Amino acid sequence: MQFLKPLVLSIFLLPTAISSHAQQVAVIKLPELEKRLSQPNDTTYIVNFWATWCAPCIKELPSFEQVNAAYAKQKVKVLLVSMDYASQLDKKVKPFVLKRGLKSEVVLLNEPDPNSWMDRVDKKWSGALPFTLMLNNQKKKRATFEHEFTQAELTAQLQKFLQ
Repeated sequence: MQFLKPLVLSIFLLPTAISSHAQQVAVIKLPELEKRLSQPNDTTYIVNFWATWCAPCIKELPSFEQVNAAYAKQKVKVLLVSMDYASQLDKKVKPFVLKRGLKSEVVLLNEPDPNSWMDRVDKKWSGALPFTLMLNNQKKKRATFEHEFTQAELTAQLQKFLQ
């Protein structure tokens, strides 16, 4: 019976341990995103705007995850910005992030009318997804991409951007 105690205890604690390591998805507004993207540091940010209903977005997410892992020791940060409705956070976004095992930071941008704020992210953005922004404020570099990336394309664009 003594050996059953640790087993029973671990069965009850396992869900708690798993949920504490699960990716958190913060709901943010545009001013918070703008604040994050205007940090005067030497970090290169790769900001990918995506949604759970966007097939090309879903297809390219593993590429961003690979970049996030490959450049983890460099000043490169991947931020995945979900464009799903905030009401879908618990039903779709969090389960999607958990199922895909996303390690990059994921936030949900809670802004109702894209036409009122897209220009503040980038004036060239038509609103199509996926949309990716690379920026480094200290180097005053900025690049935008309004298409789906393959792993090779994303890595090549990042290496070009970092030079």
